[in-house]
Amino acid sequence: MLLIVDDDLAVRVSLHLLLKQAGYPAQAVSGPAEALAAVQAAAPQLILLDMNFTAATTGADGLALLGQLKALAPQVPVVLLTGWGSIALAVAGMKAGAAEFVTKPWQNETLLQTIGTVLQLQAPTEAAPPGRQALDRQFALGSIVGDDPRLLAVLRQVGQVAATDASVLIEGESGTGKELIAEALHQNSPRRAQPFVKVNLGGISSSLFESELFGHRRGAFTDARADRVGRFELANGGTIFLDEIGELELASQVKLLRVLQDRTYEVLGDSRPRRLDIRVVAATNKNLAELVAQGRFREDLFYRLNLITLHLPALRERPDDIPRLAQHFVRQLQATYHRPGLRLGTAAAHYLQAQTLPGNIRELKNLVERAVLTSPHDELTPADFQARHLGPPGATAEAALPPPGTMTLEALEEQAIRQSVAHYRGNLSQVARALGLSRGALYRRLDKFGIPYNE
Repeated sequence: MLLIVDDDLAVRVSLHLLLKQAGYPAQAVSGPAEALAAVQAAAPQLILLDMNFTAATTGADGLALLGQLKALAPQVPVVLLTGWGSIALAVAGMKAGAAEFVTKPWQNETLLQTIGTVLQLQAPTEAAPPGRQALDRQFALGSIVGDDPRLLAVLRQVGQVAATDASVLIEGESGTGKELIAEALHQNSPRRAQPFVKVNLGGISSSLFESELFGHRRGAFTDARADRVGRFELANGGTIFLDEIGELELASQVKLLRVLQDRTYEVLGDSRPRRLDIRVVAATNKNLAELVAQGRFREDLFYRLNLITLHLPALRERPDDIPRLAQHFVRQLQATYHRPGLRLGTAAAHYLQAQTLPGNIRELKNLVERAVLTSPHDELTPADFQARHLGPPGATAEAALPPPGTMTLEALEEQAIRQSVAHYRGNLSQVARALGLSRGALYRRLDKFGIPYNE
């Protein structure tokens, strides 16, 4: 049974009818006293709670009731109903223990989707957590290598939330495999047959944000010579993966929040609102909570994105997986370089396991590939890695500048970027810092010069 708490009779009747048609038995009450009495009589599966019960419309009474309901039945999820102008109030409610919030006037499909997601996330989990073999039998996780307990905990969460439409925030250092986790969420979801669209927000400036994500019509601005389909439209029905969400500028965060909240957007040059049916997965190598505290990331967007948060461990935190990953890369390279006899020696595996590998899985992959390319032997030994392993920045000699007039400034810039990417083994955060660029500016230059990168 679901409990509706709202002092507006029309809202209560409308919600009761909607839930009944969707197959949810529901009870509707008008105020705090009736709500508390109903929960004491029989705890509901979920509570839909309005935030205002007085003419003051400050939401203080709604927050007070939320606290009382959570004290009375802490296991019951609460979904808040609030106006768009009261998003700050909804964020306060999330901090106080609410599971989600929906703005009024609501879209029936969005509200039912939210209710279904929250109820699925409340479903009981198995008493004994499944191991790697059991997870592989249940879910499509073949591209993710490892047996470390920290990784398995993440994979169990993937299996639990993949079937829902819950927004997921993936946290972890650069190179830890956040994109693979996002793909696993999509491939194990009911949306697997629909598009999976990746968007690197670090490479999109605020001036191009709307055009890139929402599209534009021909003539919408000076350079709009043809219609453009936005990333959200491409992902409609499927999953959109917003990588490097922590790099998004504040002006763009407001636009993204509105889309995630209302599930509607407008194409530039076309004022007709368009509906979205989409699952959102975001990723960051930054601490968004710290960015919120610093005023660099919107708190309301943060709470909209992180209904579920997955934290990927760094490779140094799961050293036993290093040999497995190295063997995995060697098997891939056997086919790539037509060397079926390639193998990782035991001593080389132990050597790699002892390294800190600050670039994580990406650094390990690059290290293995360079060893394969330069080793004349099929069996890789520690010597194949030692001479090529990372040293401290500045340990290698930098190339001298070319004679004046032999190279353009643009070519020099390209050369400096290519050398930095190679020197830092593809760690773009370090490259940007070394060159004195923002991440966004670096991505634009990588695209301009056709320098490959893979976050």
